[in-house]
Amino acid sequence: MARTIDQRAKLANRRATPRPSPRVASREPVAANQVALVRTPGTKGRGGGRDGEAWRIEVDGKRCGTVFINLIDTPQLGLHASLQIYLNLASQGRHIGQIAYAKAARASRYDTIYAHMQKANIASARAAEQAGFVDATAPQERQKVMVWRRKSDGQGGLAEET
Repeated sequence: MARTIDQRAKLANRRATPRPSPRVASREPVAANQVALVRTPGTKGRGGGRDGEAWRIEVDGKRCGTVFINLIDTPQLGLHASLQIYLNLASQGRHIGQIAYAKAARASRYDTIYAHMQKANIASARAAEQAGFVDATAPQERQKVMVWRRKSDGQGGLAEET
């Protein structure tokens, strides 16, 4: 069916769909001294309970994510401390995750901590690696597994991890 002259005029006057504004390039990376972990009680499954630890991630006093450690039991690793980190979308890409991985591992009471992530999550794997985690993925694992071990200074004390 052909359009009438009136319909053609309406189409011509219609405003074009506005394009979304281009994504602003990610803001500058933050310095380690700008990132603070504030201990929180956590919730069930997210760092709560006697075996868990949880922190709120803040940059210059503003909340930007959360990190928590739980004891979990998996067939390949058995009972182990597992670290999970979640950043707000606006906080991603600023090295906050890398700093939070390192600070949470050092602040934890566990000497060996594992981080589980999807194999496709390259950003998290890179952040964990920069924080001192090393790849420990077994061939049969569906997820990438990385491990952090607290270093000893040889005199019974603990050396700082980077």
